[in-house]
Amino acid sequence: MALAMMAVLLSIGFQRFAALRDAASVRAAVGDLGSTFSLARQLAVSRRRVVAIVLDTGRGVVEVRSAGSRVLRRELGAGYGVHLGSNRDSAVFDARGMGYGLSNLSVAIRRGRFVDTLTMSRLGRVRW
Repeated sequence: MALAMMAVLLSIGFQRFAALRDAASVRAAVGDLGSTFSLARQLAVSRRRVVAIVLDTGRGVVEVRSAGSRVLRRELGAGYGVHLGSNRDSAVFDARGMGYGLSNLSVAIRRGRFVDTLTMSRLGRVRW
C-alpha cells in the first residue's frame, strides 16, 4: 500500500519536474537568441557594416555573419534541447542597426508543451 502510494506521488512529481525543465529550457534559449540578435545589431552599428543572422531550424543552429565570415555560432538545439521554427531563414541589420528586408521575422522555440516566440520587426526592433 505504501509503495503504491509512493509510486503515484513520484509519478506526479516527475511530470511537474519535466514541465519545469521544459519551460526553463525554452526561456533560456529565447534569452540566448535575444542576446544573439542584440549582438548582431551592435556589431552592425559599431563596424558600420551589414550583419546577417542565419537560422538553421533543422539543426537548431543560429549564426551571426559579417563580411563573409562567421562571427558567432549558437547551437540552441543541442544546448537546450529545443526545436526552432521560423518564417524566414535569415535576418539582416544594416550599418544603422535597422532591419533590412520586407517582412517581420518570427522564431518559435519549443520543447514539450512550452513555446515562446521572438519577433524582429522590419525596423530591427526585437521582442520576446
